[in-house]
Amino acid sequence: MAAFTIPTDRPEADGTLRWDSTTMVLVEVESGAGVRGLGFTYCTAAAAGVVRDTLRAVVVGRPLDDHARSWTSMLAAVRNMGRPGIAACAISAVDIALWDLRARSQGRPLYELLGPVRRAVPIYGSGGFTSYDEGELARQLAGWVEAGIHRVKMKIGTDWGTRPDLDLRRALVARRAIGPEAQLFVDANGAYTATRAVALAQRLQDEAGVVYFEEPVSSDHREQLAFVRDHTMVDVAAGEYGYDPWYFRDLLRAGAVDVLQADASRCLGITGWLQAADLAHAFGVPFSAHTVPSVHVHAACAARQISHIEYFHTHVRIERLVFEGTIEPRDGELAPDPGRPGLGLEPRRADLEAYRVA
Repeated sequence: MAAFTIPTDRPEADGTLRWDSTTMVLVEVESGAGVRGLGFTYCTAAAAGVVRDTLRAVVVGRPLDDHARSWTSMLAAVRNMGRPGIAACAISAVDIALWDLRARSQGRPLYELLGPVRRAVPIYGSGGFTSYDEGELARQLAGWVEAGIHRVKMKIGTDWGTRPDLDLRRALVARRAIGPEAQLFVDANGAYTATRAVALAQRLQDEAGVVYFEEPVSSDHREQLAFVRDHTMVDVAAGEYGYDPWYFRDLLRAGAVDVLQADASRCLGITGWLQAADLAHAFGVPFSAHTVPSVHVHAACAARQISHIEYFHTHVRIERLVFEGTIEPRDGELAPDPGRPGLGLEPRRADLEAYRVA
């Protein structure tokens, strides 16, 4: 396992955070036959230490088909350090690597091992950071539409939601750039108060044609999220900060979302992500994959239902930079390569070394 910190191509920000780099923790596992699998998460480098010092001991030596017990053993092993957050991300990376290894050992692409329901999944272009000026915002979103991706998402909630007029103005810039037919999504990353989110949602819908409002308030405050959902016609989405299936269960029980999101690099891997997908299916709520497109394209093919995968600018750029075998969108969809086993990814080791931090 190792950690790599990769600078962004330009400064990025949303309603509640600014950053100029992203850290990837990469985990590789090897079978007794010498086959290697890989998994990764976007997290602090400390997650690599959790893998090395805690998770490795409960996974190494198990049969490949003993996946369920490997997963439950990892959950048990982190009990006293606290599962949500860094530990969940570490487990996610290992779980993804174990799935990749199982598929590679059989010479099959991962989506086939998981049991495909579909062969391709719709995507939406995601970026539009609050750090972008209006020209950068317009060019990025229009570029996706021109490439056949007719759903796009931008960040709002500037300065912790204290500048709603600016957020609306930027949404209008985005609407002009993408034209009247493309769908416009917005993401506040929990920046607003509930009442301010409701007021802005109406204006975003009426004036900019926004159809999807992600995390208008923090998903930790389920009652406030449900309040926003109950008082707006825009679809409310949340779940990217869910670290286990029980978090998603509680969001759904609270009636807090129109669209449930989950991230396999955080929510206990592909195993946890598929559990979240089944929960959404059971509650009759649409389901969406948060970022990490190279992993989610396989998992989403096996989900009972899926609305889309977030084709996130930052992760797309990183995955192209550090892996061979990444998939390019076609007609607004991603489809796994049936000719490449596992996730279909191979590390560009020489390129990765320039970014190693742990």
